[in-house]
Amino acid sequence: MVIDGHSLAFRAFYALPVDSFQTQTGQHTNAIHGFISMLINLLGNENPDALAIAFDISRHSFRTDEYPEYKGTRGETPPEFKGQVPLLQEALHAMGIRTLEKENYEADDILATLATRGAAEGYRVLVVSGDRDTIQLVDDDVTLLYPSKQGVSELTRYDADKVMERYGIRPEQYPEIAALVGETSDNLPGIPRVGEKTAVKWINQFGSLEEVLRRQDEIGGKVGESLREHAHLAERNRRLNRLVRDVELGVSLDELARGDIDMSAVQQVFARLEFRTLLQRVGKLAGADTEATDGGAVSLAPTLPEPRLLLDEELGDWLAKAEQPAVLITEDAGGLHVGLATPDSTVLVNWKPGGRDYAQFEAWLSADAPKILFDAKPQMKIAERAGIRLAGIAGDALLAAWLVRPTAPEKTIAEAVFRYLGEQVPEGDPNQLVPEEGSVAGPDALAWYIVRVHEVIRSRFDGRTGEVYSEIELPLLPVLDALERRGVEIDLPLLQAHEAELRERVAGLEQEAFAAIGHEVNLSSPKQLQQVLFEELDMPKTRKTQTGYTTDAAALADLQSKQPHPFLDALLAHRDANKLRQIIETLIKAVQPDGRIHTTLVQIGASTGRLASTDPNLQNIPVRTEEGRRIREGFIHSGEFETLMTADYSQIEMRIMAHLSGDAGLIAAFNAGEDLHRFVGSRIFGVEPAEVTSEMRAKVKAMSYGLAYGLSAFGLAKQLGITGAEAKQLMLDYFERFGGVRDYLRSVVEQAKIDGYTETIFGRRRPFPDLASPNRVLRENAERAALNSPIQGSAADIIKRAMVQVELRMRAGSMASRMLLQIHDELMFEVAEGEWDALETIVREEMAGAAELLVPLDVQVGHGANWNAAAH
Repeated sequence: MVIDGHSLAFRAFYALPVDSFQTQTGQHTNAIHGFISMLINLLGNENPDALAIAFDISRHSFRTDEYPEYKGTRGETPPEFKGQVPLLQEALHAMGIRTLEKENYEADDILATLATRGAAEGYRVLVVSGDRDTIQLVDDDVTLLYPSKQGVSELTRYDADKVMERYGIRPEQYPEIAALVGETSDNLPGIPRVGEKTAVKWINQFGSLEEVLRRQDEIGGKVGESLREHAHLAERNRRLNRLVRDVELGVSLDELARGDIDMSAVQQVFARLEFRTLLQRVGKLAGADTEATDGGAVSLAPTLPEPRLLLDEELGDWLAKAEQPAVLITEDAGGLHVGLATPDSTVLVNWKPGGRDYAQFEAWLSADAPKILFDAKPQMKIAERAGIRLAGIAGDALLAAWLVRPTAPEKTIAEAVFRYLGEQVPEGDPNQLVPEEGSVAGPDALAWYIVRVHEVIRSRFDGRTGEVYSEIELPLLPVLDALERRGVEIDLPLLQAHEAELRERVAGLEQEAFAAIGHEVNLSSPKQLQQVLFEELDMPKTRKTQTGYTTDAAALADLQSKQPHPFLDALLAHRDANKLRQIIETLIKAVQPDGRIHTTLVQIGASTGRLASTDPNLQNIPVRTEEGRRIREGFIHSGEFETLMTADYSQIEMRIMAHLSGDAGLIAAFNAGEDLHRFVGSRIFGVEPAEVTSEMRAKVKAMSYGLAYGLSAFGLAKQLGITGAEAKQLMLDYFERFGGVRDYLRSVVEQAKIDGYTETIFGRRRPFPDLASPNRVLRENAERAALNSPIQGSAADIIKRAMVQVELRMRAGSMASRMLLQIHDELMFEVAEGEWDALETIVREEMAGAAELLVPLDVQVGHGANWNAAAH
């Protein structure tokens, strides 16, 4: 089997969506994936003894020496295709497949040479190519497999009969037809007026192109005149489309015999390419699911150590000798099961908490002896339910993987193992209700994968990532676990009354909307709303979408400002009220039997480093509206505590902007303790700070924060309701007074383009492969995100550092007060009687001291019976 590498790779490239096949480093892989998928099918179906794949070195060949315009109409290689061929060749070599190239020749000439030699030596030859020139190679010993228009998934088998059926000529005559008609793809113009039917008629009539040209005077009419005038084109085309069958390749057919698949090499290449299912398919092709044999089949992974069941002293001895073993605690109907592992040893513990045989094990779990886990928090909770505080967490492979790839971290052990070890974790068949024995990895096997993958992930840390890991993220784990266990007390009757009130209001607004148009409509149906707004009410069309015209909140608010209507009034109010009602309904359902909500704080929830809150989300409760603040009144302290305390950073992102930009004006404002936006407004508008109106201050505030998020003059104009010219002038005036901010915002994206990532004050990195994307939308989105990432990421790092230190000091002081929640830049506490002063001192000192900036970190503290009352 001989394959045209570039031809099939290009077809695979156009058959598979580019955006669906891209690694986290930005490397597109659709051509590689499609090619190898096709190749696996070919090898499985045809099982060739010998195999070679030919590639073009460049567009230059002996043909371009004669005719420089040869293939000159082909466009530039798509940027997404570039770089894929070398990676494809690397994967092919790992699969034991020979690739061939020859200076001054095309891949088709290599195919022709190998097909000719193969047939001469008694082989049945399969040529796989998407170039019609290879039709001339077909004979009794050579068959062409030609891809359909759909890509490379379907191949048409051309033997001599099939060529005759399709073209009406013998295979060796095809290039003569092509010489007359021309080849658009090769930029070889043919004889004007001569189409395929005419060419086939002439060749069949006269027997060959040579005879057609020799007897051209016998052909009458306009087409005959055209032939005589342009006969030189057919002669040239035939010289160029004749494939060379004796290229010196420096390789014998014996050397093209299929070699063994080097699965370890395949694993490494496929891990970089993020091909998971293809690895399994290649493994089956290689027989990698069997034991190693003399035939060359290899195992996909190192051998899993035989697990041991240990108890009491034996288990204690193992733990004493193990250096940073991995731990995996699982819980099912059969009880608690713990996997323990080092790289060369595994232990399975069927844990019965409090049992005499597990005393040493439980002491080790709660001691500071270093342990490696994957997704530690859920396992900490299992241990806590068993009466053990899991301590000594020296590593969490989930967090480590997130720090390496924050935009798309591996969220399961299997995903991490595949990426970093290139191995498959046995996961069983999801369609089987009862998995086969040995088809699913047990806790001991998973722990073995964890301890090995953690070391590899750690080796991928760049810069100061290791410091972020060991000094911020790992120490934060027990703090977050404590917050989740504590939860927040809820005034359930208050929330229930508020929800009932909103439900009634929603129903009333719905009736108002119906009255405004004279009939009922589903206010949650975009399709029905489009019918009402743009057909019945004939309102101006909003932004076009795939399903019509958008009816999102921003578009409707804009529409209402331009063309007010009672229906829009009721619809927008209905949406707001219903959204609040849904938030309260979610909160009510989340209240546990202890009267508290226990949210989950997700450490890997954002690529910037910010924590996310889920089940339920307590970070999305509105604060800028009266209704939102009423919801916050439902968050209270429990009876044994005196009050709630909230503490947050004042303008932390602008303070970080001042620090990173080094802008003298911003630094002076913060150091003087002035109202930042009033200070900036006085500089921009040229008035005294006392003369800055509330309108001026609002404009400055919107712009100051907007600039850090890539806000354009158009966006600022829309946000403030001013003209584009006024917004542009406002920005120009801002940058004229605060040049350091302008210079910083310019430099941060430019530096990210060079580095490929941004970095926080503490060294947290966030990669931005799309900064180099040829797709303008992706590139501009990446630029906006890169602009703010160091600021938002630094803010996340600062409050995390503060949380760790506050919790440590509260524990050291044996305080009864408790930290309950983090809401971005804000912390919430339940304060025990008599501990307010001590707690306020700790909170202010640790929050203000969490980073050394060029400006002070200002901390605002408030207290009250509920979250809203504790605001400041």
